[in-house]
Amino acid sequence: MKNLMFLAFIFICFSSQAQSNNPKQLVIDFFEAFHEQDTVKLKTFTTESLELKSISNNAEGKTTISTSTFSEFVKSIASIPKNVKFEEEIHEYRIEENGLLATVATPYTFYYNGEKSHCGTNVFNLVKMDGNWKILFLMDSRSKKNCD
Repeated sequence: MKNLMFLAFIFICFSSQAQSNNPKQLVIDFFEAFHEQDTVKLKTFTTESLELKSISNNAEGKTTISTSTFSEFVKSIASIPKNVKFEEEIHEYRIEENGLLATVATPYTFYYNGEKSHCGTNVFNLVKMDGNWKILFLMDSRSKKNCD
């Protein structure tokens, strides 16, 4: 029994390690934790200095850029009521990897309680630290137009 538990532990450790060594899998795991509102797990995928930016058009059609800290993002995720259903449907993963840096772009459509809310593209900038990928910067665009 001890051998079986030891093997299970080793498998879990290597599975976790393998996930963080693959930029696409890191982003998949990030969204899984996002949908589960698992703020503790979300923090494991990022650098301490992660910054988020959102690009959108205001009511007058002017481009706006909003900035938030990862702490603010985590608080907003945690504050979503459990009875609210939200889903960020990822359409594809566009990956560029070069040594210590990687970029993952993910066009998406966001649904709130089953209704299409908006669409856009996420851009994850990743850095390889101690052999593991971490999210350094996250930017997204948001639009209510051309979401088909």
